Amino acid sequence: MEYLRDEPIDLVHVATGGEGFRELEEHRPEAILLDLVLPDISGLEILKRIHDQGLPVAVVVVTAHGSVNTAVEAMRLGAFDFIIKPFNAERLRVTLNNALEHRRLASIVEVYRDTDRKEYCGFIGASLKMQAVYRIIDSVAESKATVFITGESGTGKEVCAEAIHSRSSRGKGPFIALNCGAIPKDLMESEVFGHAKGAFTGAVADREGAARRADGGTLFLDEICEMDPDLQTKLLRFVQTSSFQKVGGSEPENVDIRIVCATNRDPAAEVAAGRFREDLFYRLHVIPLALPRLCERDADVLAIARNFLIDYSAEEGKAFGRYSPEAEAVLSAYSWPGNIRQLQNVVRNMVVLNEGEEITVDMLPAPLDDLVGAVPSVPPPDTEKSVPVTGVGRDDADKSEPEAIRRLIDVEREAIEDAIRICGGNVPKAAARLGVSASTLYRKRTAWEQAEEDPDAL
Repeated sequence: MEYLRDEPIDLVHVATGGEGFRELEEHRPEAILLDLVLPDISGLEILKRIHDQGLPVAVVVVTAHGSVNTAVEAMRLGAFDFIIKPFNAERLRVTLNNALEHRRLASIVEVYRDTDRKEYCGFIGASLKMQAVYRIIDSVAESKATVFITGESGTGKEVCAEAIHSRSSRGKGPFIALNCGAIPKDLMESEVFGHAKGAFTGAVADREGAARRADGGTLFLDEICEMDPDLQTKLLRFVQTSSFQKVGGSEPENVDIRIVCATNRDPAAEVAAGRFREDLFYRLHVIPLALPRLCERDADVLAIARNFLIDYSAEEGKAFGRYSPEAEAVLSAYSWPGNIRQLQNVVRNMVVLNEGEEITVDMLPAPLDDLVGAVPSVPPPDTEKSVPVTGVGRDDADKSEPEAIRRLIDVEREAIEDAIRICGGNVPKAAARLGVSASTLYRKRTAWEQAEEDPDAL
C-alpha cells in the first residue's frame, strides 16, 4: 500500500474476506485491489459475489499465484485487470487510475442511458413523473432504510416494492408481500410472525410467518394503515430490534430483512386520526415515495395500453395488434380513476369480447364509450396547445387595437372553465372538446389553485 501513499484516494485496508464483505456492504468502494489468497476464503469468491450482485465497482486482482486459467476466470467474473506479483509502483498506479476512470465513465454512461427510460423493472412509461420515481428507486435500493410508498389503488405500489428489492443487494433473496387489508384481524399476527403448534384452535403444526420467510430479503407490507393497532405495537418492536416471537412461542427469533410498506391512504392523516401509531409512522416513513396517478402520466397511458393489448391478445389467442386513432384518442382523454388496474381490465375486456386486428371505438366498454364522438380523430398530443378563443377571426385582426387587452393566461382559463362547465364538470370530455389531453387540464387547474395561494406562482 506504500506505492499508493501519494495518490489522491481514500484507501482502506482489510485483511480477510469476511472484512471485505462487510466493507462492501457498508461503504461500497469505487475500486478494489483484491488478493486471491486470503486467510479465510478465496478472493475469487469475493469477485463472484460482486459479479453476481452486479455491484458497480472496478476490481483489480493482485496475486503471486497467477496462471492462465486463474486470469481467465477472474476476467470472466468481471475483473478490470490482473496483476501478478512482483510488480513495480508505476504499474500499480496506472492500473488503479485506469480502473477508477473506467468506473467514472461507466457511471456517466449509466446516467445518460437512464435519463429517458421507457421501461424499468416492471414499470412501463417515460413520463417525467415516472423518470423521477425510477431515480428515487435507484437511489434507495442499496440503502437499508425503510421505504414508505404512497399512491392511489392501482398505481403500481407492489411493482415499485419489487423494483426496490430487485435493484438492491438483496435481489437474489426472497421478496415476501403481505396485504394487511386482506387478512382477518385475528389471523394477522400469525401471518406476520408465524405460530407454534397448539397456539390456538386449528394450529396443528408450527408455521413460519412472513417475517421468517423474508429473512435475507425484503418484507413488503401493503396497505399498512389497515393493520390493527395492537399488532402495530408488536410491529414497532420488530422494526426496532429485528426480533420477534411466534404466536404461542417461547423463544425470540432474529431475522435480517428490509421492510418496504405502502398505503393508498394519507398516512399523516391516519396518524392524526389516531388510527396509526405515530412512533411506528416515524420508524417506517424514512424514505417516502409517492406514485403518480395514471392521468398525470401523459403519453404513458397509450404505452401501457399498447403493451397490455399485445400481452392479452397473445394470452387469448387473438389477432389484435393496434388501436384505431379514434380509440387511442378516447384512451388518452379518459381520466382513469382506477389507474393502471382499471386500464388493464378495460383492455382485457376488449380483447376477450371482440375479434379483429384493430381495437375500434365501438369496442370500448363503459364508461369510455361516453367519450366517443367527443374526441378528435387523432389522439391529443401531450404537449400543451394553444386554446382557440371563440369570436376572434381574421376580420377582427384587421381592426384597430382594442381599448383593453386581456392576458392570454386569463383568456385560456376562461375558455377551459367554460368548457368544463358546458360538459357538466366532466374534465376528460372537456379536454377532448378543447383538443388537449385531460392531464393538461388537471395540471392547469392545480397551477391556478397554487397561484391563488401564492400570486407569484404563475
